[in-house]
Amino acid sequence: MKTYDIELQKLKSLKHDKGLIEIGLDALVLPRPAKDDYNASSCLSLSVGDARTLLLLLKQQLTELDKLQPRSRRSGRC
Repeated sequence: MKTYDIELQKLKSLKHDKGLIEIGLDALVLPRPAKDDYNASSCLSLSVGDARTLLLLLKQQLTELDKLQPRSRRSGRC
């Protein structure tokens, strides 16, 4: 598996379509050097301000998706 260091530069857009949330962004993506003592996973780095913005945008999108659900499914009971 290839691993990467991903640094978020700018959030551009956030939308949902057919159960998929798509985030438009500018990011710096660099290969992550393999280390023996480290798990093989990629790492996303973003500032606290960008993290707060992303959280707010995701909440807005999820609220919009919840509005599309029938009333009986909004309560969390399936």
